[in-house]
Amino acid sequence: MATVTVEINGRPYAVGCADGQEERVRILAKQFDGHVRQVAGEVGHVGDIRLFLMAGLMLADELHEVRLGNPGASAAAAASTDGVAEALNAVAARLEKLAQGL
Repeated sequence: MATVTVEINGRPYAVGCADGQEERVRILAKQFDGHVRQVAGEVGHVGDIRLFLMAGLMLADELHEVRLGNPGASAAAAASTDGVAEALNAVAARLEKLAQGL
C-alpha cells in the first residue's frame, strides 16, 4: 500500500492507496480541493469538516446528474438558484449536530 500526501484547502493530508494509484489520488484530490475552495469562497471558512461535507455534496450532485444523463445541469441549477450556500450550510449544521450526539 502506498501513501500519498495531498493538499486540500492549504492543508496536507496523508492518504493511503493501492500501489500504482498515487497519481490518480493526486488528480482526484486536486479536483476535490477545487470544490472545497469554491465552497470556501462562497461561504467563508466554516471549518474543514463543513467545507468538506459541502464539497462532497456538490460532487455527489454532479455525479447524480451525470448518471441521469444531464451533465452540467447541476452547475446551471446551482448558479441560478439563490440560497444554495445557505441550504448547504443548514444541512451541514444538522449533520454536525447529529454527529455530536453519537
